[in-house]
Amino acid sequence: MMASTLSAEAVIGPDLARLWKTRQDKERFQWSSLALMTPAFGLLIILFLIPMGYAVYLGFTNLTLVGPTSVQWGFTGLQNLSRLRQDTTFWSSVWVTAGFVGGSIVGVVVLGYWLASLLMRARTWMRVVVGGVVVVSWMMPAVTAGMTWYASTIQGGALGTLTGLHNTNFLDNWPLVVVTIANVWSMTGFSMLVMGAALRNVPSDAIEAAMVENASSWQRFGKIVLPLMRPTIIAVVLLTALLSLANFSLIYIMTQGGPGNSTNILPLYSYQQAFSYNNLAYGALIGNVMVVIATVFGVLYVRVAAPKT
Repeated sequence: MMASTLSAEAVIGPDLARLWKTRQDKERFQWSSLALMTPAFGLLIILFLIPMGYAVYLGFTNLTLVGPTSVQWGFTGLQNLSRLRQDTTFWSSVWVTAGFVGGSIVGVVVLGYWLASLLMRARTWMRVVVGGVVVVSWMMPAVTAGMTWYASTIQGGALGTLTGLHNTNFLDNWPLVVVTIANVWSMTGFSMLVMGAALRNVPSDAIEAAMVENASSWQRFGKIVLPLMRPTIIAVVLLTALLSLANFSLIYIMTQGGPGNSTNILPLYSYQQAFSYNNLAYGALIGNVMVVIATVFGVLYVRVAAPKT
């Protein structure tokens, strides 16, 4: 008991105690390191903070694309924000965006994992063929993917021919479902590659031990595979959400937000307000809302992906 109350100097001596307090591997801040980070800080300020701050400011002005206020414009306070609160089309667009992003997340994660798990057990030639087709769909430009899906799902398209429903316009009847499937199709290749890499890192001896204990496939997945793949799945969810939230080209090519506003996600509505209706300030405000939503996704990712202590 008495030994535990002795000071470090009494136990190891004053010289060793002084060395312990000033050990070389102790983390410390050096002001000179700020000079090395100055170029990075400068690029961050010029390329991100200043444009972002200017976009936020524009959201609270009356700037238009044409007309008197395209030249003589100024700060209008919370006028645009009040308009946003009462804009039913905006709130409809929020719900459409939520459905589009949510459906894309579920489809990309589930389909990517399913393909990755199947290809791990497939023959080499099948892995090459199927993996190549899926990766090509991922690398395909959004404009090409949009035109492909548009031509396939309209009346008389390839999908109607294959299913025997020649007079059915799938894109017009189920627009949000079709564009969501097209988005999932274009992003599954990325998910499959990442999920496949994570599955290869799951220790086979743990799976074999669970099989010896007569654990079912669902038990092996829930108790072994899913916990080990949790960081990968969270990363795929975040990236899918952010890429889907900003996926302007695919939907613009396929539907331009229609029919009506059934596929009018927030990027499209922001574009329409800024360049179709000439309300640049209001379009900038909607873009700022998208940045807030993306920031929320980022914060949730950091909190969920943080290691458990």
